[in-house]
Amino acid sequence: MQTENKKSVGIGDTIAKATKATGIDKAVKWLAGEDCGCNERRKKLNELFPYRGTQCLTEKEYIYLSKFFADKSPFITSEQQRQLLQIYNRVFNTKKKATSCAPCVRTLADELQQLVNTYHDAPTKPKRRRKSK
Repeated sequence: MQTENKKSVGIGDTIAKATKATGIDKAVKWLAGEDCGCNERRKKLNELFPYRGTQCLTEKEYIYLSKFFADKSPFITSEQQRQLLQIYNRVFNTKKKATSCAPCVRTLADELQQLVNTYHDAPTKPKRRRKSK
């Protein structure tokens, strides 16, 4: 079972922490035995209801998105939408699917554009100051 110090990745971890804090987990194990199915249930709930956490772009994703947004084309092909969805779903931990809804696709692209912009706007390594003589 996950320890309380680790960050919850989904609702299953949160429920496990709550049952441990209240002592319910001990009561269930006393009634149902050591293998009560809690760990499997926690894992399944985490898969079904993960907390949305943003992941960093990989170098390959960053390069693809930089080229995509530099193109400034008003159209997004189905292949581009597939690539954008793949990146979006991994980075934002979602399960969005392809759609013919133009505003929906534009919103997805805009969110990725904002993410790429944060990489452009990120402070660079500070320069060393020269000692004055």
